[in-house]
Amino acid sequence: MLLRGTKIVRIPDGYSYAFRFLSMFSSPSLQSSSDQTMEGTAFHISSLINKPNWEHDKTIKSLASHMSPRLAGKIIGLHSSNVELGVRFFKWVCRQSAYCYDLDGRIQLLNVLVSCNLFGVAQKAVVLLIKECDESENGIVKLMDAFDEMTEMGFRLSYPCYSTLLMRLAKSNMGFVAFLVYRRMVNEGFVLGGIDYRTVVNALCKEGFVQAAEMFCCRVLRLGFGLDTHVCSSLVLGNCRNDDLREAFRVFEKMSKEENCRPNSVTFSILIHGLCEAGRLEEAFQLKQEMVEKGCQPSTRTYTVLVKAMCDIGMIDKAMNMLDEMITKACVPNVHTYTILIDRLCREGKTEEANGVFRKMLKDGLCPGVVTFNALINGYCKEGRVISAFELLSVMEKGNCKPNIRTFNELMEGLCRVGKSYKALFLLRRVVDNGLLPDRVAYNILVDGFCKENQLNMAFNIFNWMNSVGLEPDGFTFTALIDGLCKLGRLEQANGLLGSMVKKGIFLDEVTFTALIDGHCKVGKAKDVYFLFENMLKNRCLTTAHAFNCFLDVLGKDYKLNEANAMLGKMMKYGLVPSVVTHTILIDGHCRAGETTLSLKMLEQMKQAGCSPNVYSYTIIINALCNNGRVEEAEAILFSMSSFGVSPNNFTYAVLVKAHVKAGRLDRALQIVSTMVKNGCQLNNHIYSTILSGFVLLNNATGAGAINSSGDLESRSLSSEENDYNCFSSHVFRLMDVHHALRIRDEIKKCGVPTEDLYNFLVVGLCREGRITEAYQLTQDIVKHGLFPDKAISSIIEHYCKTCKYDNCLEFMKLVLDNKFVPSFASYCWVIHGLRNEGRVQEAQRLVSDFLRHTGIEDKVAVTPYIEFLMKEEEYDPDECLKLIKAIEQVNYKERPII
Repeated sequence: MLLRGTKIVRIPDGYSYAFRFLSMFSSPSLQSSSDQTMEGTAFHISSLINKPNWEHDKTIKSLASHMSPRLAGKIIGLHSSNVELGVRFFKWVCRQSAYCYDLDGRIQLLNVLVSCNLFGVAQKAVVLLIKECDESENGIVKLMDAFDEMTEMGFRLSYPCYSTLLMRLAKSNMGFVAFLVYRRMVNEGFVLGGIDYRTVVNALCKEGFVQAAEMFCCRVLRLGFGLDTHVCSSLVLGNCRNDDLREAFRVFEKMSKEENCRPNSVTFSILIHGLCEAGRLEEAFQLKQEMVEKGCQPSTRTYTVLVKAMCDIGMIDKAMNMLDEMITKACVPNVHTYTILIDRLCREGKTEEANGVFRKMLKDGLCPGVVTFNALINGYCKEGRVISAFELLSVMEKGNCKPNIRTFNELMEGLCRVGKSYKALFLLRRVVDNGLLPDRVAYNILVDGFCKENQLNMAFNIFNWMNSVGLEPDGFTFTALIDGLCKLGRLEQANGLLGSMVKKGIFLDEVTFTALIDGHCKVGKAKDVYFLFENMLKNRCLTTAHAFNCFLDVLGKDYKLNEANAMLGKMMKYGLVPSVVTHTILIDGHCRAGETTLSLKMLEQMKQAGCSPNVYSYTIIINALCNNGRVEEAEAILFSMSSFGVSPNNFTYAVLVKAHVKAGRLDRALQIVSTMVKNGCQLNNHIYSTILSGFVLLNNATGAGAINSSGDLESRSLSSEENDYNCFSSHVFRLMDVHHALRIRDEIKKCGVPTEDLYNFLVVGLCREGRITEAYQLTQDIVKHGLFPDKAISSIIEHYCKTCKYDNCLEFMKLVLDNKFVPSFASYCWVIHGLRNEGRVQEAQRLVSDFLRHTGIEDKVAVTPYIEFLMKEEEYDPDECLKLIKAIEQVNYKERPII
């Protein structure tokens, strides 16, 4: 017996009754009629496959789409004398029939062949199935279980079957099972060749069974076989897998002294990989040099190992240089080499460079696999570039590279990232249409997406659907829901979910508790927070200061500084070291309470304790000093930050600029802006808003009271968002005129800063106040001068759409397009939705075509369905959702239409 396992088949509720119900109505006459129909179909298809090029016949393709294994077996039986045709048909029908597409269906077809004593076809079919089986352990074990059951019908695996099986097991890192198969071959009287012995040694070594491999080698030597490079390289591999590089080099040195066991490029690559895994990159490169000196040229595998090692430690530039060296040395990179580089570039946010590598890969004639496509799709989705991701999906499908569930998970996460969770939900339809079953990750992405959009009802619907399709929610699912509930203040429900997690035996981690603590802190339930801390200690998941920081932040903002200090003591009692975030929160609390001098002492204490303050620590102090009128002192601290290894950011400068403007020192504020730019800081909307306020105050005395009353120049909490349009003062935009905009533009130009961001700021603010004429005038001028303020353009288009002035909108879009700029996808969506709602469908359709043309999408036919899908207005349709879930349930139970 190869491997024997107990198989449990779960029949969905209600199905057993259905089977009994159907059996009541079955009769011999119905069965006979069915058999006669099958016989007729079998003879018809049998006659068709005798013709040349029968695989391309449309009739047989339509008949094969739902061909059962039993019918396929009958057709092969009618050609029992022609084994080659039988095998050819077996291979073809496995790719065409919905019943034989997966491994279970193919095993069923193989069982039919064996039961019909078609052993000749079955033997070759077994070889095909082993070769095409995926590398996962489950697939190969399932196949071996099936072979065991077939022995009871008198079927025996041939030598080619066993030999192919050994190779597959070695490839799947199943060394112990490979050894058992070898034992069975010997017991059944097969005479093994050298390749089989080498395969077993390799399989054992891949799994780290080096001693077992050495003992096996001794047995092989007694049989008269000698050691060779392949066997010794496997031993080197085994030692590397066991992190025993010393023993690996000992074998390597012995190989160098033996004539028949000289190391080859594979041996060197294995050792180089072992050194890279141990973090010894310098030695790995030295070994590569030694390899060249000994006349052994580095292979694609050698270079790929080094490329991956450099990517793993973030040295992407050196990895790219290694790629160039490969090409110079006429060593052709493979798909794996390019995929490693693409993945790393995408992780670092360099998707354009990753796209360049991808195009180079295509130019070299390589066909990207699903892993390559997934890496690039993930990169685009993380940047919010969903259109590019879907364009890549269309390229993938056109190139016959079938997307897997991870592909769609990446796309769904990308849609959720840009606030399109409903579209992500309906993308599940595409998943089902591709014959895939949504996994737990897919549902978790949707739950998290809807929670972040505060669509809790929809999130709970998906949570319940998971149970209906047999997927148990995990810790991530519950934590996303708990976090969403806490953010909306629904703490009772959040606590209820926590109880459900405990009942289900799901581990409560630090993220879950921190979400709950944050929620309770925001509503002032301190007693519950202490209880949660006790539970964290009980569950041994209080490993970082993050949960404490949430509590300290709330206490500081409520001016409960004594309680905050007590909490700090408790935190240290539990063995947690206060982080720079912890100290910064406490400094902020004292600054809010007006204890700026004490905050300065705490800053010095941080330095003495070896916890260096960060830019936020300094910014909070500078902000407090400015609010107390100690601007000169604040300025001195800002300019001394660099001596402590901390560079001020744009928010630090914004605080000081605002203080000078408030004091009427606009010239000094502009000097600080100039210094800021020279030090490499980008201007943000806080800076623009402050300077604009300064100009309005200077030139419009009547507006001073209004501006001050608006709080524009008053102390405000520091935002972490650079493009925070909430910092706009509506009073300033009401009082300003184009003259002010031109003045601020001239000052920004003196600093050597591009003006696109400034125009974005000005136009968005004017649009919000309904001053579309001035906004249009500013945008028109800058576009004609070759600049492209994207947010300004989007803001004007959005304003026209909200006021239903679509003719003005189309005229403006024409102006932008005539100047070689393309509005954003969101802008196109607003206009297209508006035109469709007004019944101007043809104009809307023309805009879709224009978008495809102007954005340079190459395969417009393939991408258009996805563009239409993304442009479609979002609306919740319960009936459509119900249909979707039913479709997923059918796939889950593997229901197929019956002909």
